[in-house]
Amino acid sequence: MAETKGHRIILSGGGTGGHIYPAIAIANELKSRFPDAEFLFVGAKDRMEMEKVPQAGYNIKGLWISGIQRRLTLKNVLFPLKVISSLWKARKIVKSFKPDVAIGTGGFASGPLLYVAASNNIPSLIQEQNSFPGITNKLLAKKAQKICVAYDNLERFFPKEKMIKTGNPVRQDLLDIDSKTVEAKNHFNLKHGKYTLLVLGGSLGSRRINELIETELDFFDTQNVQIIWQCGKLYYQQYKIYSNTNNVQVYEFLNDMGSAYAAADIIISRAGASSVSELCIVGKPVIFIPSPNVAEDHQTKNAMAIVNNDAAIIIKEEDLEVDFENKFSQLIASQEKQKTLGENIKKLALVDATKDIVDEVEKLLNKA
Repeated sequence: MAETKGHRIILSGGGTGGHIYPAIAIANELKSRFPDAEFLFVGAKDRMEMEKVPQAGYNIKGLWISGIQRRLTLKNVLFPLKVISSLWKARKIVKSFKPDVAIGTGGFASGPLLYVAASNNIPSLIQEQNSFPGITNKLLAKKAQKICVAYDNLERFFPKEKMIKTGNPVRQDLLDIDSKTVEAKNHFNLKHGKYTLLVLGGSLGSRRINELIETELDFFDTQNVQIIWQCGKLYYQQYKIYSNTNNVQVYEFLNDMGSAYAAADIIISRAGASSVSELCIVGKPVIFIPSPNVAEDHQTKNAMAIVNNDAAIIIKEEDLEVDFENKFSQLIASQEKQKTLGENIKKLALVDATKDIVDEVEKLLNKA
């Protein structure tokens, strides 16, 4: 075993939970291997990582950075200034922290931080969660030593010799949920003779998915369905009135995702990369409703990578009114289809992702 004392590890990823939680999972695994290591996160000021990372027990410094908007706005005028400011601050952070390795999981802040680290010959690794990489990681690929990916066929974006398919870090408590179904249904006070639908729209919530569920409550009643509806922080006040009516439970946020997944028979979800990776491990029938409002339509591409393996159903937002009831009732009527989707999505799971990514980080540390 290499000398473990005193490793200094810098991580950057944020903007959304999909970038933050993988970075925290990687840090936790590194900490268990190297208890004496020092960690520093770098995020974007005013984004959720500035709250979530300290909650996980790590220090974080913020850069003044945001994404470039697709339309002409004042934010775009400020963008070059933000880049210069962030590069300058990233240089100061790297110079004072002196990391042995830099890890980026995507998001605005990882661009300046990883660029500066690599320019200072600090070994760097990037983790790309999506089936279609974001602009930050595409730019960083030239400088990174190692690129950990979750999907096949990314050679058109990244140098093949740097890539390793690891998958995305996910919660370890999801690995054995099949044995917890009865307990989980009791936990939520659900009826055992009904189908349970779990609705997930991301931590902030999804306006369109919430509108759909509200519209379809009577339809779900006719299908013998009870619902665990995570409507999100932004929408809870609007939708909480439906809680405990028509077999519905409405939550702002689900703290015990393991139980929610275990209780579910069918899941409706957005198709963010982390969600997709979790759902592969969960192995239940999924209807993806991708958000059309994310960069480069990532979510549709993530969902299609699963759908093309006959492992999920996709309904685009613009098709919900025409297709939803038909596709949902067909799925609920066919035990065989549910079984096929559940088995096929589980085959796509990469359960050792965190460990495999950290193995690659460890190789970089041993070379440093």
